[in-house]
Amino acid sequence: MPAPDLSQQPSAHAERHFVTRTGWLRAAVLGANDGLVSTASLMVGVAAASVSAGQLVLTGFAGIAAGAMSMAAGEYVSVSSQADSERADLARESAALVDTPEEEHAEFAAIYEQRGLDPDLAAKVATGLMAHDPLDAHARDEMGISAAVAARPLQAAGASAAAFVVGGLPPLLVALLLPGAQVIYWMVGVTLAALGLLGVASARLGGAPAGRAVVRVVVFGGLAMAVTALVGRLFEIAV
Repeated sequence: MPAPDLSQQPSAHAERHFVTRTGWLRAAVLGANDGLVSTASLMVGVAAASVSAGQLVLTGFAGIAAGAMSMAAGEYVSVSSQADSERADLARESAALVDTPEEEHAEFAAIYEQRGLDPDLAAKVATGLMAHDPLDAHARDEMGISAAVAARPLQAAGASAAAFVVGGLPPLLVALLLPGAQVIYWMVGVTLAALGLLGVASARLGGAPAGRAVVRVVVFGGLAMAVTALVGRLFEIAV
């Protein structure tokens, strides 16, 4: 059997990776899920207390506005702390590269030895990478910091706030379009369906299986609405 003609094979190996999406994807998925579950749970709890249609809609608007600002502030503070930590680590590493270059080279070579290279080859790899950009090389292989996954506070805050607003819209639209005695059931049904779609979308964007993602968000979202509905019902009875 003749050997395959490699010259006729495609030169590029197309392979999709999703790690570059982790920064904004995490914030967006968290924001959308929180917006949907928080707003729906709040509105279901209030609806269970038999408030008027106007009060229910006002509750939805207030919940979305407050939640979006809270998510943006929380993400900004959290990711800013991460970014500060990354900058401090990079500053220490940069100083070490200037003050003790031989020790840093040996440390870097040891990383590649632990990954399976023989000592001579590991030393050559370390020399070559450090000759190009020593700080970037040490940041990626020693500390796990790279441009693809670096902390971006404003991006995370904006994605989280916008996603929270989008996530909060389904239960609010139900209250606006389908007021009446059955509104609570419509909100629960629409919210669970939206949670399922969110699980599928987040899994596809991240390149992960959809089944577990859907089960997670639907189960915990349903549980949250059940708890707040019980609280609202108990409040109505107490009053």
